[in-house]
Amino acid sequence: MITRLTGTLVECELTEAVVDVHGVGFAVSVPMSTYDQLPSPGSEVQLLTHFSVREDAMQLYGFSTPQERQLFRMLLTVSGVGPKLALNVLSCMSVSTFCQTIVMGDVKALSRINGIGKRSAERLTVELRDRVPEIEPAAGFRKPEGETPSDREIQDAVAALSTLGFKTDVARKAVQKISADLPKTKQTAEVLIRRALTALNS
Repeated sequence: MITRLTGTLVECELTEAVVDVHGVGFAVSVPMSTYDQLPSPGSEVQLLTHFSVREDAMQLYGFSTPQERQLFRMLLTVSGVGPKLALNVLSCMSVSTFCQTIVMGDVKALSRINGIGKRSAERLTVELRDRVPEIEPAAGFRKPEGETPSDREIQDAVAALSTLGFKTDVARKAVQKISADLPKTKQTAEVLIRRALTALNS
């Protein structure tokens, strides 16, 4: 399985890049979010890849960040979503924006993406709402009216716990439970992390 390419960028177009790795040119389909991060042709480049094998074709998909690749793979698990549509999603929205849109259940915003109708948008929100915080831990805490100081503390606590090796969904639930029992004046990241660690290790 090809999981990463490091080589010289030979060509780059809006939807495809060609990377030369020791004399072998790999054609890689990329979303706009990755295209925007590509260096100029002739420069060294590294892409995280997803290798797809079908009866009629083999195709490499490339991404500039682990979060992009993770979201691409997550999208492929949704019924009716193929690689082309998954790339289109990443081309139209940043990973962070998409995750927040899913959590908020903003079907209208999702329906603006070419290839996604109302039913598809509803299916995406239902199937991915509880999963996108794995990619964007803060998504589960953001509110439509905007981020508050306590929201930021919660986000930092979840991110820290994830870094320490706890699964994101487990960390999110622990922090959420603790924050619900604390007055907002005491909801600092340090307090949330310490109490969550105590709870998770008990």
